[in-house]
Amino acid sequence: MLRYLLFRLGTMVSTLLVASVLIFAIIQLPPGDYLTNYIGELRAEGETQAEEKVAFLREQYGLDQPLPVQYLHWISGFVQGDFGYSFEYAAPVSDVIGDRVFLTLVLNFATVLFVYLVAFPLGLFVARRKHSAADRSLTLAGYLGLATPNFLLALVLLYLSNWLFGISIGGLMDPTYAEADWSAAKVGSVLAHLVVPVVVIGLSGTAAMIQRLRANLLDELRRPYVVAATARGLSDGFVLRKYALRSALNPFVSDIGDLLPQIVSGSVIISVIMSLPTTGPMLLSSLRSQDMYLAGSFLMFLAILTVVGMLVSDLALALIDPRVRLTGQRAP
Repeated sequence: MLRYLLFRLGTMVSTLLVASVLIFAIIQLPPGDYLTNYIGELRAEGETQAEEKVAFLREQYGLDQPLPVQYLHWISGFVQGDFGYSFEYAAPVSDVIGDRVFLTLVLNFATVLFVYLVAFPLGLFVARRKHSAADRSLTLAGYLGLATPNFLLALVLLYLSNWLFGISIGGLMDPTYAEADWSAAKVGSVLAHLVVPVVVIGLSGTAAMIQRLRANLLDELRRPYVVAATARGLSDGFVLRKYALRSALNPFVSDIGDLLPQIVSGSVIISVIMSLPTTGPMLLSSLRSQDMYLAGSFLMFLAILTVVGMLVSDLALALIDPRVRLTGQRAP
C-alpha cells in the first residue's frame, strides 16, 4: 500500500507540473496583458508617464523576461507560498484571495458530502424495490434533476425566496459577518447559508449517483454467485449487504475523482448568480482583466483540488476492493 501511495503522489506532482504549464500557456494566449490595458487607461486619463510606470512594473515582476523565465519565476514562487501580485487589486494574491479559497473548499466538501449521504441510501432503497412506485418516482425525479441546469434552479430559488418570504438566500453568510473575524456566530451563519447552494450545486450529481448505484446493484444482483447465495436460503438484505453492495461500490467510489471537478466547474456560475464569496466570481473577473497571477493561482488551486480528489478516490477504491492490483505486477 505504501508503494502504491508513493506512486500516486509522484503521479500527482507530475500532473500538477503539466497542469501548471498548460495554465500558464492558456493565460498567455490572449493578446496583450493587464499592463497593456492599464497603459490605455492611463493615456485616456491624460497620464503622460504611462509607459514609464508600466515599464517599471514589468521589470519589477519579471514580465519583460522570456515566457519560460516568467513561468519558472511564477511556479517557484507558488511552491514557496508566494502566489504573485494582483495588478487589478494592487496587492499580493495571498492578500486578495483571503477567505475565498477556504470558503470554496468548505462549499465543495459540503457538496460532495451531500451527494454521497443522499445518493447512497436512496440508491440502495430503489435497487431493492425495482419497478415499484417508489423506484419509478425517484427515477423520474432523478431525470428531472439531471435535466435541470443548476443555474436555472438557483435563479428560481432566488426568485421564490424573495417573492414568498421577502428574503435573499444569496451569499454564504450574513452581511454583518462579512468583515468580522471568525467566531462561533460566523461559523453558524456560514453553515445556515450553505444549505441552498449545496443543494443547487449537488442536485445533478446526486441524481446521477443514485442512478449509477441502482444500475450497479441491479447488475450485481443478477450475478450467479448472488443467485446461488439466495438459493441457499440467505435473506435478500443479507446478500445485498454482504456480497452485491461491495462489488457495486467500485464505480460509486471511483466517481469521487470525476465528481469533484464537475462540482468545482459547476459552482463558478452558481457563485456568480448567488453572490457567493468563493473563487468563482473573482476567477472570472481576473480572466477578463488578464490579471495573470491571480487567475493562475486560482486555476492552480482548482487543479490541486482535482488531483487530491482523484487520490482520495483511488485510495478508497484500493481499500474497499482487494482485487485492485496495487503494485501493477502480473499475478504469479
